[in-house]
Order: sequence, then structure tokens, then C-alpha cells
Amino acid sequence: MKRRLLSLIFCAMLTAVLGMNNVCAQALPGNSVYQLPIQLTDQDGQALRLADKRGQPVIISMFYNSCQFVCPMLIDTLQATVAGLSDEQRDRLSMVLVSFDPARDTVAVLKSIQAARQLTSPSWTLARTDTRAVRKLAATLGIQYRLLESGDYNHSTSLVLLDAQGRIVGNTNVLGEVDPKFLALIQKTLR
Repeated sequence: MKRRLLSLIFCAMLTAVLGMNNVCAQALPGNSVYQLPIQLTDQDGQALRLADKRGQPVIISMFYNSCQFVCPMLIDTLQATVAGLSDEQRDRLSMVLVSFDPARDTVAVLKSIQAARQLTSPSWTLARTDTRAVRKLAATLGIQYRLLESGDYNHSTSLVLLDAQGRIVGNTNVLGEVDPKFLALIQKTLR
């Protein structure tokens, strides 16, 4: 009770002194992925933070361009899953793919993937970040990876669904086909 009162007083003071409207309403939940202070660069070279996706559900995953097998299948699975939604549902969902490989997956490479895979709607973001942030994001999403001597990555795959506040709602590890339970979870989250 005392902590809540102090929090309300603090928000009121910030609003009054700094003119920050809706400070209390803008606070993220403590279990939000958007709490990660990660700076991304998208396929258009634009800087963004994960929290910029706040306000609508997001499917997020990690990949790398030079992957020959699993990552293309991951993208195919994500595209098929999104295709199972209505147009209205697709309009209220964002898809974010973050590269494990910032050394090779430059903005130009991300742009070429976007074009080649036809991920051109505004709902799709392909992004890169620094190595340290890759590790933090992967750990938060429950995705394991390691760099091999060959330059390839050994990694787990997962499509992770976040709610509008960036909390993990669920995930799927099914590849190559649409996971009906995950699709139903997306639809429920969009309601």
C-alpha cells in the first residue's frame, strides 16, 4: 500500500513538474520484453527500440540470413501463420525478426531479405543490433544460440507472441506448418 502511494505521488510530481502527461499510464509492466534497453536498426536503416512496437500484439523471433535451412523455414512458418489470419487481424499485428548475426546482416542485407521474401507490408520489421543486445534478447525470448567456427549459428527456433504491452503470451517451436494452437492464441490475443 505504501509503495503504491509513493508511486502515485511520484507520477503526480513528474506530471506537474515536467509536464509529462500520462506518465503513470505509460509505465510498462515489469515482465515486459519492452523493458530491455535494446537499440535496433531496421531494414530501412531507421533506429528503433522494442518498445516502439508497444500498442499491438507482436510476433517476434530471431534468425540470420546465411542460414540455409532452419531460418528460411522459420520465415515460411511465420508467413503461413499470418496468412491464417483475417485482413483485419493482420492489420493489428506486427512481426519482428532480429538477426543473430550483426556482423554480416547489414541494413542492405536485411532490405534484400525483405524484398526477396516479400515481407513488405509495414507490419514486418527485420532488424539488427549489437552482439550484447542479441544475447539479452535471445535469453529473454528463451532462444538459445551459439556461434560455430564456420560462422554459422547453432540455434533453437521459436515464434514468440507478445501482447500489446510486450508481455510474452506464448510461443511455438513448430516449423514447416502452422501450429493451430499458436494461431488460436494469436487470434485470442487480438480480440
